[in-house]
Amino acid sequence: MIEQIRQALAARRDPKLIDELLAAYQEAKTEFHQGGHRLQAVEGGRFCEAAFRLLQEETTGQFAPPGGHLDTDGLIRTLAGLPRSAGHPASIRLHIPRSLRVVYDIRNNRDTAHLADGIDPNVQDATLVVSVLDWVLAEFLRLWHTPAVSADEAQLIVQDLVTRRAPVIEDFDGFLKVLDPSLSQGEHVLVLLYQRGSTGATREQLREWATPAMRKNMGRIYTRLEHELNYIHRDADRVRITRRGIEYVEDSRIMAR
Repeated sequence: MIEQIRQALAARRDPKLIDELLAAYQEAKTEFHQGGHRLQAVEGGRFCEAAFRLLQEETTGQFAPPGGHLDTDGLIRTLAGLPRSAGHPASIRLHIPRSLRVVYDIRNNRDTAHLADGIDPNVQDATLVVSVLDWVLAEFLRLWHTPAVSADEAQLIVQDLVTRRAPVIEDFDGFLKVLDPSLSQGEHVLVLLYQRGSTGATREQLREWATPAMRKNMGRIYTRLEHELNYIHRDADRVRITRRGIEYVEDSRIMAR
């Protein structure tokens, strides 16, 4: 999915900025799921710096060199002051800059090491930051996707962006390997479907990604997940995770073991 996003955005915006944006995004998401909430906020800052420069490029045709000073307050004022007649949507002028400002402020000004009230803010801060990063990246894709990525494809990617990815899975050129051998057979299937998002997977794909011991039990696994637990839905050839299944994966935190 990340490669699809890179291709779609790099055709419209500076490819190096897109690479920086996506690298920071992936780091942030991985840190979030692995519990590194303080580091996640730092990577949120990296994402914002790339995103602010993309907004500069969109509205002026140029951007402040990476690594140099970036006047985000001035840029936010400039973007907000752009006339509607310039043709830039409200997301570019107002919504994205203000959202990035929240993340940037958390990274720069929040005392994530200690608060006087003794309550650790890291989890709540990290949850806010990663949600904003999902939304901003989805909004960039909605605004800038190219004919190489159809509107329907872009819609599916946008939907999947707001679904948490599973660090318990590693993708080897399309082969999904579950890294935690302690998962039950049903959980093994669920994290695969969670990773696949709204696309789901074919029965053949799930059989290929299953362990040898699971393959003779796939029918029983599907029956339990679908009819007893309502965690999956099957049609003629494709299997998808349900909202109830997503809730189970996220609440049990099996994707971050």
